[in-house]
Amino acid sequence: MTTAQITKENTMRGGVAELADLRRGIAEGPDPAATRRQHAKGKLTARERIGLLLDEGSFSEVEQLRRHRATGFGLEARKPYTDGVITGWGTVEGRTVFVYAHDFRIFGGALGEAHATKIHKIMDMAIAAGAPLVSLNDGAGARIQEGVSALAGYGGIFQRNTKASGVIPQISVMLGPCAGGAAYSPALTDFVFMVRETSQMFITGPDVVKAVTGEEITQNGLGGADVHAETSGVAHFAYDDEETCIAEVRYLLSMLPQNNREAPPATTCDDPADRRCEELLDLVPADGNRPYDMHKVIEELVDDGDYLEIHERWARNIVCALARLDGQVVGIVANQPQSLAGVLDIEASEKAARFVQMCDAFNIPLVTLLDVPGFLPGVDQEHGGIIRHGAKLLYAYCNATVPRVQLILRKAYGGAYIVMDSRSVGADLSFAWPTNEIAVMGAEGAANVVFRRQIADAPDPEAMRRKMVKEYKAELMHPYYAAERGLVDDVIDPADTRDVLIRSLRMLRTKHADLPSRKHGNPPQ
Repeated sequence: MTTAQITKENTMRGGVAELADLRRGIAEGPDPAATRRQHAKGKLTARERIGLLLDEGSFSEVEQLRRHRATGFGLEARKPYTDGVITGWGTVEGRTVFVYAHDFRIFGGALGEAHATKIHKIMDMAIAAGAPLVSLNDGAGARIQEGVSALAGYGGIFQRNTKASGVIPQISVMLGPCAGGAAYSPALTDFVFMVRETSQMFITGPDVVKAVTGEEITQNGLGGADVHAETSGVAHFAYDDEETCIAEVRYLLSMLPQNNREAPPATTCDDPADRRCEELLDLVPADGNRPYDMHKVIEELVDDGDYLEIHERWARNIVCALARLDGQVVGIVANQPQSLAGVLDIEASEKAARFVQMCDAFNIPLVTLLDVPGFLPGVDQEHGGIIRHGAKLLYAYCNATVPRVQLILRKAYGGAYIVMDSRSVGADLSFAWPTNEIAVMGAEGAANVVFRRQIADAPDPEAMRRKMVKEYKAELMHPYYAAERGLVDDVIDPADTRDVLIRSLRMLRTKHADLPSRKHGNPPQ
């Protein structure tokens, strides 16, 4: 529609009518056939996605009438409104959220100069307003016809992602392809959601991989939702359809503060704060070699058994989750004895470290549930850098200033005990169950080292070894050894755990801690 057509009726009412027609056409999209093609792929349009994300009727669009000014390669004849990205703000459960959504129906959602400028503007607005930013990604990368101007647009996005890091929550929702440099923006954000079959992320696509390495692989096999949720750890969440995915984004937002200057939103809770958790007495076996499901422990402790697990399918030997205790949001880090006996390895350390940093950035108290036999031994782990990766988790805990409560359920051995938020690295309070064993290593291994000569010289080495194991346990691994030395604040009845945690966190709610003045730390990489 030309400017002359828009202003053909030189009256206010006529102009308003023309504007309404123009907006209606923009909302419908450039071509009904393009909308049908989008739906045929099992994908929603950008505006349908925004409608699912935000409260009904709350969306305010920014720069709807923006068009590119590029010429060449036929671009001067194609100047659709929005330039392939919809930007604006609305509310989720009444709280302000900023959003941008690629419109795949226009230039395949590819990023050009005007497109990028719109995204820059909405990111700046989100930072200035102190409200979360959600990107609904469904774009074909840089707009080739605009050359380096398009690439520079990505640089501006990356710079703002970094500026917003730890200031406002940033959530990337992958609803289509994301290749090349475009994949770095989601990687810089706090959370990445993906949809199976329709979303992919990779730096180089299958064709380039085949040309360079000779390997043949599909787009989903290379960078699909399950690959990134289970293998690479790039995606925090993966779902079968867009509706479920976007509903979970809303749920996550309900657990996060608006920015780093606010506390997470509290809710009223009907689950009694002093509810006794009798089930816990049977859930965790006293025998340290017997596995159990840490998820069941978490369900028993948190309000109404409800929690949101982060990175559920990656590094399963550790559980990271957001939940509520007495209506207050908490971050839970817990070893999972059902997977690799709950040991810490490279991936578990990275997963937990990032989660601890996120919680600390957004004022979410940390509860650490500890049942760890140590770090995973092995050549692959050592050569893969378990030392520096394990140090990431140590650094994250030591650097965290939010309230921190540690609970030792059973085993707590070696350096892994120290790393998992022990009192010595700054936990505000540490509690233990009567079955806890805190030691440098397990009794069997310790006895073999400490009493090596006595065992070797004994007439019956095996009997001597059993005797020394029993002696070591009695002297150094009884449940009250750490409490007697002030390393544990109290040994508690497991059934009282919920009450103890809630009372502790209630007391710590006004905690204030300052870090040394510095530009920033230099965490292990």
